[in-house]
Amino acid sequence: MTNRAELFEQQGYLVLPGFVSAADCDALKARAEELVAGFLPETVSIFTTHEQTRTSDDYFLSSGDTIRFFFEEGAFRPDGSLKQDKALSINKIGHALHDLDPRFDRFSRTPQLAALASELGMQRPLLLQSMYIFKQPHIGGEVNSHQDSTFLYTEPTTCLGFWFALEDATLENGCLWALPGGHTLGLKKRFVRAEGGGTTFRVLDSTPVPEDRMVPLEVAKGTLVVLHGLLPHRSGPNTSPKSRHAYSLHLIDGTATYPEDNWLRRAPSMPPRGFS
Repeated sequence: MTNRAELFEQQGYLVLPGFVSAADCDALKARAEELVAGFLPETVSIFTTHEQTRTSDDYFLSSGDTIRFFFEEGAFRPDGSLKQDKALSINKIGHALHDLDPRFDRFSRTPQLAALASELGMQRPLLLQSMYIFKQPHIGGEVNSHQDSTFLYTEPTTCLGFWFALEDATLENGCLWALPGGHTLGLKKRFVRAEGGGTTFRVLDSTPVPEDRMVPLEVAKGTLVVLHGLLPHRSGPNTSPKSRHAYSLHLIDGTATYPEDNWLRRAPSMPPRGFS
């Protein structure tokens, strides 16, 4: 029987049903909703995987060691007002929830997760980035095919993604899609800070990813999906009346080099921590 580490090495991802209890999922959802309720938007930042907005957005670029809120592209009317309630318009919260909010800290730093990271070969795991993703009913946008190591690059490559389904994820509400074995194709590009300000993509390999071979990962609430940093994956739009809340946590190995030109930076006073 193939163990989890071998299966992860073969296909580049793992699907672990029932990893988190329903009560813990609900508690994290409730805390995220509290954070949104307390958010008074002075800066409106729209999350887009097409990067036009994100590339020149200081609010985004300075979010590595704080908690920031990002709106859905389809949340606004032409005059800039919200089409619906703020709580139904947020795309995600990022990127240091796991360090700055006690509820997210407890969820992110469990013995089970520490053991899993070790099992998958991480020597000194550091929790670098976290995101709470809402995938709102009807307006939850698609996320284009990408590799997490594009955004969280280390030498050698060590990025590891933990994606928790806090609600059932289906084809209708925008579940993940992954390319089995796609992590062996190598890194296609890097998202880096440009010398003159803002960011840019540095293309490393322009060979197209065979997206037609991606498979949907429909999973139940409480499932943990583990993603290799080089694995191409995406998610579809939410065309349903049901949300698809998820929590995403990204780790890197402290034994690797984290280049200065990565987009995500943290203040020297707040370096990434491990599970303790």
